Amino acid sequence: MNDVEYINHPLIKPNTVEQRLYQLALAGEAIRKSTLVVLPTGLGKTIVALLVMVSRLPKGKVLLLSPTKPLVEQHAAFFKNTLNIQPENIALFTGNTPPHKRKALWENAQLVVSTPQVIENDLLGKKINLENVSLIIFDEAHRATGNYSYVYIAEKYILQKDTLVLGITASPGSNPEKIQEVCANLRISSVEMRTDSDSDVRPYIFDKDIEWRYVPIPVEIKGLKQLMDKVLSDRLNKLRELGFITPYQKRLSKREMLDLQAKLQSQLRSFPDQKIYQGISLLAEVFKVSHAIEISETQGSSALSKYFERLENEARSKSGSKAAKRLMDDLSMRQAVHHLGGCDGNNPKLNIVKELVAKQVLENPQSRVIVFTNYRDTAELVANSLKEVPGIKPVRFVGQASKYKDTGLTQKQQVEIIQKFKDGEYNTLVATSVAEEGLDIPATDLVVFFEPVPSEIRSIQRKGRTGRKHAGRVVVLMAKGSKDEAYHWSSNRKEKNMFWTMKNLDLEPQAPVKETPAPEGGTLAQPADGQTKLVDFPAQQTQESKTSAVVKVMVDQREIRSHVVHALETLGTDVTLTTLEVGDYVVSDRVGIERKTAEDFLSTLLDGRDLFGQVSDLKRAYERPLMIIEGEGIYTARQVHPNVIRGVLAAITIDFGVPIIFSRDEEDTAALISVIAKREQVDSKREINLHGKKTASTLKEQQEYLVSAISEIGPVVARNLLRHFGSVERIMAASREELMKVELVGPKTADRIREVVGGEYKG
Repeated sequence: MNDVEYINHPLIKPNTVEQRLYQLALAGEAIRKSTLVVLPTGLGKTIVALLVMVSRLPKGKVLLLSPTKPLVEQHAAFFKNTLNIQPENIALFTGNTPPHKRKALWENAQLVVSTPQVIENDLLGKKINLENVSLIIFDEAHRATGNYSYVYIAEKYILQKDTLVLGITASPGSNPEKIQEVCANLRISSVEMRTDSDSDVRPYIFDKDIEWRYVPIPVEIKGLKQLMDKVLSDRLNKLRELGFITPYQKRLSKREMLDLQAKLQSQLRSFPDQKIYQGISLLAEVFKVSHAIEISETQGSSALSKYFERLENEARSKSGSKAAKRLMDDLSMRQAVHHLGGCDGNNPKLNIVKELVAKQVLENPQSRVIVFTNYRDTAELVANSLKEVPGIKPVRFVGQASKYKDTGLTQKQQVEIIQKFKDGEYNTLVATSVAEEGLDIPATDLVVFFEPVPSEIRSIQRKGRTGRKHAGRVVVLMAKGSKDEAYHWSSNRKEKNMFWTMKNLDLEPQAPVKETPAPEGGTLAQPADGQTKLVDFPAQQTQESKTSAVVKVMVDQREIRSHVVHALETLGTDVTLTTLEVGDYVVSDRVGIERKTAEDFLSTLLDGRDLFGQVSDLKRAYERPLMIIEGEGIYTARQVHPNVIRGVLAAITIDFGVPIIFSRDEEDTAALISVIAKREQVDSKREINLHGKKTASTLKEQQEYLVSAISEIGPVVARNLLRHFGSVERIMAASREELMKVELVGPKTADRIREVVGGEYKG
């Protein structure tokens, strides 16, 4: 390790990348065929990506996808420092990059580093294509499940010629089915793995001392638990009386609670019954009390106090659940809250953390420490407690989401904190799961788990934050006799299973492979036959499952977040993304469709949004308006009386004359829209029209229709313009500046109006 050798390659800047045999070996395999590379945190997954990248750049553009903006920025900076290509040929795409700029950047770039959602959106919007992409690298590849953007991008990519995929991850999980799903979704045909114990890796790693330390639960917490156990037993007894759990079930695990919840909701759909409603509400209380007990044992009284405060806020809130209201009115829970007020808030775990960090910083003032907590409340408590210790400079590091009395960090703030941690302005990061994955956090001397995590992926990622550039230490704190112990043994078992699974994984054959020549040059190990095997998926390219005639659907930009658009494409629909002021989908000159999930429909009723206004606009804009309510749980997802929901549904269908169709899920919704589009466009020979073709009967409707016929203008903006100017004539005579004074009329809309009104007709 003393004599450092560097990679010698025309596309890599000299003396920038250390040559490591295991990285060369992994890259050599990944050049041969689409591969998932599993490598512990800190051992250079990005270097492997770089080595594969330079072998493919001569063949075309390379696309690297990473889940978050900070990770994308981190990768882009690394490649600009190491790749021997012009910096302007490395493009960085995030949600902050304007769409009109992305198209030009894409055309000129040799390497594009992006969040997957941006690429997904641009593919759906037909702003880019993957025709000239020679390699896609999926960072944190274990995310490629379900409807995550990685899956859609891989589906599109495999339709091109001469494709190669590289997936990189530190921990894909222990579930063979999950790993198979990731590999199938990314069209990966091989898995390559290295661990700390592999002979070619050992020279590059340092010792990592892992210690598990038991912590006693304070007596005062045991008293609190007894009160909450009483509440829990009462709710479980009621569930037994209703026949939803057996007499032998003294406690319910989280998995059992989730299974029971799904079972009750399924029963409710088949046979609505007050008894089932009661069971669902009781189960919601069981969830909340169980969570409170877990917090009290593993986090301490201060964290429990914050949780009780949020429960009380929910109980007082107008839209709060009945479960929270009943729970906080319960005598035993009120006694627990009162008892909690007399606790000193001292948590033995907190004292141990202070001792561990203080000792580390005292012995080595240049140390960097990470304390991981599962809860943001605990992160705040730990950070505040560490501030009291001389020499410790802590900072709380959490995700972006904000909730009651808990403000998150923006991605910009996260990046600034990491930089200050590197620079030594902070020496202790008190972090939630946001610091587990990917971020370029400097090697640390000490990692403390405030509590174990039940996930092997998260446990591996946390432990990987130390022992990277020098010896490190990991200390895991466990409250004796609590959920901590169960989580510890669970993650331990899963971690061992993961290594066994990866070593014995037999990937299911995906499809026949075709062979294409691999690029020459560089210092990487090349396949003996000079060929790169590429997985070909004929089934993905056939049109057998698609509709015989291609139909078009206009889709509102906001719907891109749903899987409906993907499903429509799979059915062979020609999807056009645009901005719809009214509705979500347009399939002809008379049919406009508003789509709402069951949850969104209920939220609209609760948060004061004008649902009937939306329905009214839909009715005015289209001769045949339609609403689709998607998903299950319309009577169970929120605390809304069934008769209120029935009344709203009746008003929409009868008073407004807008039919409602219920769909099972996003695929079902897409199938419905596709069938309606085919009926309209193929069977009835109707054309698609963004502004509809509704016959306006009154003068008011005719005026609104006339103005809304201009592209970029819908019924709402049309009414705003008419209210402001008073007549169609005055709108047409208005200047650009006068138009922009109207609510919702921006420069683009004003310019469009002036272009239509003042532009010369070229017949």
